[in-house]
This record gives sequence, C-alpha cells and structure tokens, in this order.
Amino acid sequence: MGDAAVPAETGAADGPREVLRFPPFAYFWSATTIRAFGGAISGVAFQVLIVSVLHATPIEISIFSALSVVPYVFLGLIVGALMDRWRRQRTLVLTSIGRALALASITVLLLFNALGFWSLAIVTLILGVLVLFADSAAQPLLPRIVPRASLVMANARLGQSSTVASTAGPALGGALLNLLGAPILFLFDSVITAVSAVLQSRIDVVESKPAPRTDGHHIGHDIAEGMRYTYRHRMLRPLALSIHTWFLGNSIVSTLFAVFVLRELDLPAWAFGVTLAFGAVGGFLGALVAPRIGARLGAGGGIFLGRALVVAPWLALAIVPIDATSGIGVLLTFVSAAQFVYGLSMGIEDANDTGYRQAVAPDALQGRMNSTIRTVNRVVFLLGALLAGLLATFLGYRLSIGIGATIFAAAALIVAVSPLRKARHSDTPDAAL
Repeated sequence: MGDAAVPAETGAADGPREVLRFPPFAYFWSATTIRAFGGAISGVAFQVLIVSVLHATPIEISIFSALSVVPYVFLGLIVGALMDRWRRQRTLVLTSIGRALALASITVLLLFNALGFWSLAIVTLILGVLVLFADSAAQPLLPRIVPRASLVMANARLGQSSTVASTAGPALGGALLNLLGAPILFLFDSVITAVSAVLQSRIDVVESKPAPRTDGHHIGHDIAEGMRYTYRHRMLRPLALSIHTWFLGNSIVSTLFAVFVLRELDLPAWAFGVTLAFGAVGGFLGALVAPRIGARLGAGGGIFLGRALVVAPWLALAIVPIDATSGIGVLLTFVSAAQFVYGLSMGIEDANDTGYRQAVAPDALQGRMNSTIRTVNRVVFLLGALLAGLLATFLGYRLSIGIGATIFAAAALIVAVSPLRKARHSDTPDAAL
C-alpha cells in the first residue's frame, strides 16, 4: 500500500495541521463521536433493563458484564489478523449496520414484550463481537487517513469527544429514558449508528490487497507473526509491557474506587458523581495538551509523564489520613482533585501512546500489533479485577489502592529504563526497529 494514499503533511514545518481539516478524518471523527454519544445514552437503558426490568440476579449481572469482554479474550487475536487482510473501512461500515440492526431488535423485543435474560444476553454478545471488529478496524485505519505527524492530534481529538460523550451521555440518557422510554431510546441509538455507517462510507481511503499467503501459511501463522513483531520490537516491547502493567494497576484501583469512597469515606452519591465529572474534565484537558506535550517531550516523554502522573492521585488516596469524619467539603475537594489528576494523566498518555504505535508499525501489521496489545490488556484487566476483590478482603481498601499505585509506578519505570524513553513521534517503522 503506497504512502500516496495518506494525506500530505502540508505545513509540517509549522507543526501538524488541524486534523479535522482532512475530510476523511472529519467523517471518521464524526461517525465515532455520534456513535460514542449514542452508546453512552443507551448504556443507561441497558443498565435499567438488566436491573429493574429483567430483575437480574448478581450472577446474571456478572454474565452481562463478561459478555462485553469475552469476544476480546477469545477472538481478539483472530480478528486483529483478519484486519490486516480485510478492507478496514468496509468492516467499519458493515459492523455499524450490524450494530444498528441489533439495537433495533431490542426495541422490537420490548414492544412485543418478548425481552428476557437470554434474548438480551444474545444481543449483548452480538454487539460485543461487532464492537470488537469495529475497534480492530478503526485503529489500523487511522494512519491511512491522516499524516504521520497528525496522529497524536487525531487521537487527542477522538479522546476529547469520547470524554465528553462518556460524561454528558449518561445524564442525557437518564433524562431521555424517563421522557421517551426504553424502546424509543434504543431505536434512537439504532438510527444514530446507521448514520455513523453512512459517514464511514464517505471516508476516502485507498486500501490495497495484502500479499497472498504462501503454501501452508494460515491465520495462526499470521497471529504468531504479529505477536513476535510486537514483543521483539525494541520500542513496542517496552511500550506493550508498560501498558499491560498499567492495566493491572488500573483494574485494581478502578474496581475498588467506588466502594472505597461510597462506603469507607461515606461520600454521598451526588458527590461521587461530582468526583467522576472532575475526572472527565481532567481527561479532556489532558487530551487537549497531549499533542503539545508529545511535540515538546517526544512520544516517550509524553507517555512517561502520563504513566508517572497517575501514581500521585492513587498514592494520595492510599496514605492521606482522611475518613468519613473529615467533612464533606474536605472529602469532595480531595477526591475530586485525585480524579482530575487521574483523568489528566490518561488524556496525556493515551494520545501519545496510541499515536506512536500507529506511527512505527507498518500498515501490514497494524491490525495484529494493536490486537495483541489490546487482547492481553483485557486478560490482565479481568485478572486484576478478581485480584482487587481478594486484596480488599484481606488487606483493606487503602493498602489495596496503594498496591495499585505501586503497580502504576512500575509501569512508568518500564518506560524510564527502556529505549522507549527517547522515542519521538517522527520515528519511522525502520528507525524504531
């Protein structure tokens, strides 16, 4: 696939152009953004259906949670390999159409009073598989529609809209659910998803056919090749190991955060919502400054800053001697500040991390490289969530959160002691090997 398919890096000497000026990315961003809002809005209805309509038991609720992750664990590597051989734009369009039909089926089942645990579970699993295909196609497609110099900015723009959607979407979803009801809400999300398919079909991108497999070469060899490339690469290996370590720490603290502040600190539900909003604000600002930080400190510096910064809020929650008697003003200020820094760190590192991966991996391996890292991340997160429960049971919340902060520090240390610390966004695939 020739580089001529990628938009020219006009004005590179003055820094990357605003990516929304590239029509292919504008369509990509618009489709992703409205899809994120639709998902955040209908996510409220999903939770209400599971808890209040189906009256699901704790075991059934855990099954629903697992169904959204299971496709990544069992199919992630396979789908990633397929994305290096299939047309990624076409995959995006087809998965959006499939998701629109799946969401519309929930409306039909509700209207005919036919929605039950197993029917919703099947739809949830179908949606999980479709989301896996969509995610696996989107990441490797992005480097084909924006210049290399604009990848960090492109990921930052996607991160900003995702943060706004995840913050405003649930509140809007709750209001629409009360006003319109679940059937109309799912139909609304279905229509939004169909519109995103139309926008994705307008993306102007050239995708060439992959080289044919040699005799005896099958998808298993493709997967193995992608894993070898990722974990033997002098830059991607420490990047992947740092991400996996970060996911382990994040699975522990994110699993325990809500129960810690609501039970241990006795924070009211409204105040808990305020702290999450501060986290979202931090994430938005982090994504806003991520391109500038990446340009000044380099990709490695930006990634390290994000990895190191995340240690502070969780270490503070673990060791600062506050409790339910400290007063709502102190608690709300302290926990909100911690969440703000947490969100800020993720906004900074995510755009630089993803942008660098997309820049240094060749197009023929983008799907497999991303799926390798993503699949291991999901497995680590599942194991970490289980570990969090054990740690909290035997060691308590504060010490468990402190362990999570220590794991975050280890993720930053991996970057600091590896060649990744000197990585630049201008690195080419050959130069980064």
